[in-house]
Amino acid sequence: MYHPSKLAAGTNGSVVVDHCQSCGSTELEDVIFIGYLPPVNTMPAIGTPPAEQPAYPAQVLRCRKCQLVQIGLVVDPGILFPPTYPYTSGTTKILRENFAELSQEVAKLYPLKPSDLVVDVGSNDGTLLSNFTQHARVYGIEPTNAGKLAQGRGITTDISFFNRAAVRKALASQGKAKIVTATNVFAHIEDVHEIVDCIMELLADDGIFISESHYFLPLVETLQYDTIYHEHLRYYSVTALKNLLEPHDLEIIHTKRIPTHGGSIRVYAARKGKYPVRDSVAATLAEEARELTDAKLKAFKKNVVNSKLALYALLKSVKAAGGRIYGVGAPSRASTLINYLGLDDGILDCVLEIKGSYKIGKYMPGTLIPVVDEGRLFEDPPDYALLLSWHIADELMPKLAARGFKGQFIIPLPEPRIVKL
Repeated sequence: MYHPSKLAAGTNGSVVVDHCQSCGSTELEDVIFIGYLPPVNTMPAIGTPPAEQPAYPAQVLRCRKCQLVQIGLVVDPGILFPPTYPYTSGTTKILRENFAELSQEVAKLYPLKPSDLVVDVGSNDGTLLSNFTQHARVYGIEPTNAGKLAQGRGITTDISFFNRAAVRKALASQGKAKIVTATNVFAHIEDVHEIVDCIMELLADDGIFISESHYFLPLVETLQYDTIYHEHLRYYSVTALKNLLEPHDLEIIHTKRIPTHGGSIRVYAARKGKYPVRDSVAATLAEEARELTDAKLKAFKKNVVNSKLALYALLKSVKAAGGRIYGVGAPSRASTLINYLGLDDGILDCVLEIKGSYKIGKYMPGTLIPVVDEGRLFEDPPDYALLLSWHIADELMPKLAARGFKGQFIIPLPEPRIVKL
């Protein structure tokens, strides 16, 4: 079985992807290159003098053999996920709702007993596990200080990276898991086969592995180049996941498209033959065969460039007329959009985040654009609000308008446009 030890060493702990991360094939083709990007959550404090910051090439490759789409450079996870990593899932409404819905779906499809164990890989502040506490025992594994927030909520959490040592610690204290979840992390961890082996060791014989990841199909459909950054080592399709999991004796038993992060895929997998395979699996695989063709990937690359130029033209017309623009939302994807377009504090006065965000008081990566409390949108309103969290524009715009924002909204993707409510 292939392991990324075959990858070529880069610099500063980076690893050049010259073999597929899943099957080891060298048949890798270019999907798109969006320049050199800084780590999306490396954010200096406001007032810090500009200093050299690392930036890494963001090329996306597709394996012709197993169809896995993947980043072309693996960056040291210690750089991407430092202890001060500012992301917390509990501050995002759509994620809170998604995790609540996930627990309800599990209860319906694969009911849990109070003695069963649910383990969350990359458990962050414990938001997902908090939904399972009434149904089963819970345990989190989280490498950043967000794990301390979970501990403060009474959720047992091992603050460490997910690896063999963490699995053995979990087994010694908790036993085997009925459910192992990995939401928005399964595409983030290097040496994916080692990770799957660890998950298999942790799972009970009738255990179920549930992953949620950015889904490559809507990424192509809606030009979501802003979800390309180095934390995302892989961009899964169900076809690629099937090819990844089957060598580990895991079969996909259910799939579901979910709205998080602009379009994700929830995939249930278990040891072969343990559970019936639902119709959703065949339907999803058939849709991917129709939609993820060579021709559509070539069109995707062309359309991303055209979208970038269209957004430039829109912003130029706004600035030429003297308009002030604030960015709204500082998710990781906002860093990619800002750096790919080359936006700076001459174009965006600031980026707004909800009260309590750990990103407030920092600069957007690679820029001197300050991140400030969203109250500024109402206290000193701009002419335009650029929705960097554009994937939830339908939710954001009426809320901001109801709170008193009377300006216009700029939606950057997939087709840049101005909206006035």
